[in-house]
Amino acid sequence: MAAEPPVLPGAEEARRWAAEELSQPEYRDAAPGWVETLWENFLDWLSTLDGSADAGSTVPSPVIGLVIAVIIAAAVIIAKPRLNPKARQVKEVFEPEGELAAGDYRQRAETSAAAGRWGDAVVDRFRALVRSAEDRTILDPQPGRTADEVARDLALPFSTAGQRLDRAAGMFDAIRYGNRTADAGDYRAMAGLDDALEALKPVRRPGNRDEGHQDYEAPRPAVLP
Repeated sequence: MAAEPPVLPGAEEARRWAAEELSQPEYRDAAPGWVETLWENFLDWLSTLDGSADAGSTVPSPVIGLVIAVIIAAAVIIAKPRLNPKARQVKEVFEPEGELAAGDYRQRAETSAAAGRWGDAVVDRFRALVRSAEDRTILDPQPGRTADEVARDLALPFSTAGQRLDRAAGMFDAIRYGNRTADAGDYRAMAGLDDALEALKPVRRPGNRDEGHQDYEAPRPAVLP
């Protein structure tokens, strides 16, 4: 069977396709800054074109439709890797070459805090609590572990700190891998969680290890006489 020729929309229909496709928030969120600027300029250009006056336009209608189709294709190609969760950067807690002890991370965090580098201080203090949990055999060392995985795994032996761990993991990712800035209050919260976990005794559940994880159980309430 002979392949059918591609459908080439007119200028008005192509403008509608472009507006509907590229106005989706995921494209705006995933595209780098220069693409967003180009898109805004393109929208401005489109607004100068009157669909009813295409016949008198200096740019032929099929050419306008072809240009819009190419821009849509380019936007999809650029945005797709960023929209694909598998292609996103793995949000690891430790850097590949990171082999510092918990005390070293705490000292580095204090140095950063004294200099007002709150983001670095928060990140290193979270790393300190993770390294400490590994040293205490609460967590098994695991390359590539993420902050969300830390919060999930530590919420088992430290059930009373579950919500604080979730917030700390979110803060770590937002600062380390996002654009969020930190302040002294953020560091105090992270340091307070680190100190609290150091003082808490993990609640263990008797049993064998399963896939490298220690079994835990939530603390049982005391039975009154």
